[in-house]
Amino acid sequence: MLIKQFGLAVRQLREGRGWSQERLAEAADLNRSFIGEIERGAATPSLLTVEKLAHALGIGLAGLLARCEPELID
Repeated sequence: MLIKQFGLAVRQLREGRGWSQERLAEAADLNRSFIGEIERGAATPSLLTVEKLAHALGIGLAGLLARCEPELID
């Protein structure tokens, strides 16, 4: 669940900037196909990769990870 949520957060942030996977991969110094795997929840990124993605997307590491938290229902 967490990996899929993380991938969705990355995709939403990327698309919100109007970026292609190629553009994000270049900004984060990662492979385009790896970005696709992350967004699909098919790959588990390392902490270093999460940091690279956060930096490339212009969001703090904590902010990116917070987007993966499930909504709490009262």
